[in-house]
Amino acid sequence: MDLSFMSKDQHQLMATLVQFLRLSWIAATLPIIIASIPIPKLNFLRQILLLFAKRGKITHSSSSSSQKFTVPQRFFLHFYVVASIWTMFMLVATWVYAYRMVPLVVEPLSYPTLTSFLTGGLTIRTGSADLQRGYVAWQGVFLLLLMEAHVLRRLFETIYVFNYSPSARMHIVGYFTGLFFYIAAPLSLCGDCALEVFYFSTNLVTEFIVRGKNQMPVPEIDFWLVLNPLARLGWKHWIGAAVFSWGWIHQYRCHKILGSLRDSRQAEEYVIPRGDWFEIVSSPHYLSEIVIYASFVVATGGSNLTIWLLFAFVVANLAFAAVETHSWYRRKFEDYPSRRFAIIPFIL
Repeated sequence: MDLSFMSKDQHQLMATLVQFLRLSWIAATLPIIIASIPIPKLNFLRQILLLFAKRGKITHSSSSSSQKFTVPQRFFLHFYVVASIWTMFMLVATWVYAYRMVPLVVEPLSYPTLTSFLTGGLTIRTGSADLQRGYVAWQGVFLLLLMEAHVLRRLFETIYVFNYSPSARMHIVGYFTGLFFYIAAPLSLCGDCALEVFYFSTNLVTEFIVRGKNQMPVPEIDFWLVLNPLARLGWKHWIGAAVFSWGWIHQYRCHKILGSLRDSRQAEEYVIPRGDWFEIVSSPHYLSEIVIYASFVVATGGSNLTIWLLFAFVVANLAFAAVETHSWYRRKFEDYPSRRFAIIPFIL
């Protein structure tokens, strides 16, 4: 097969999808940034955003009227069920597309191959349009692999680590925002080839229906061609993977700390969390989330505007929530460590 299944209109639609994702992240980020500006006239916007963003322990101090349009915080489980299924679907579809449509020519390991790897995989990035398309597709596979590792761990934590209080709530707007985020974020990681993957998958399913199972060619899988292109993407992707692992590990540790506190405390009793990054910031699980999404920027060498805008939203959203959480801790505990920052050490 070739890319003739993509018409001019479909290529235009792909560009429209990318623009939609970018505008969505901008539209979601700007109100948070504006509301964070310490101007009295903007206080109403801050209060509205706080109403939508409040969840967990922070909602306990809210009035009963502000909890009318809320859902249990345990509905966080829905985010990660949707995210794990959706990301896995996109990962498999993109991987099959990359393998079948834009396989990268893999040569035995040699000095030139190692050199190109150490210099960032230039032999993949340059050359024909097919090589460029292959680079984009295999990069999407790499990023979706990291994203799937992230959301699967979050799914595990939601089920086995966290013990949400029955009174813990979140606003319905925040709930639907979370669902949108975990659909749009994986899509943003492979947005440059997402519709090509969709049309390829649709054609494959149509061919299966028309020809039938017995008439379909038996796929021949070369595992070297399936896995080796990921290694050939270049050093920046592996630096990104290292940054991802750093944030991934610390977020798991911080969630374990929070989960243990919820297991040990009485119904509505709160204690000061300690250990790991809690010694330097009040919301280290948010900080590690920022590190995780920063790894996607690193892995793409900062060349993908959509991923930059996704990262900007993550930073703005989590910083906004972390400042409120930090203020809550300081109001709640007279002995709260004064050296702790809200989310960014020595900055915020």
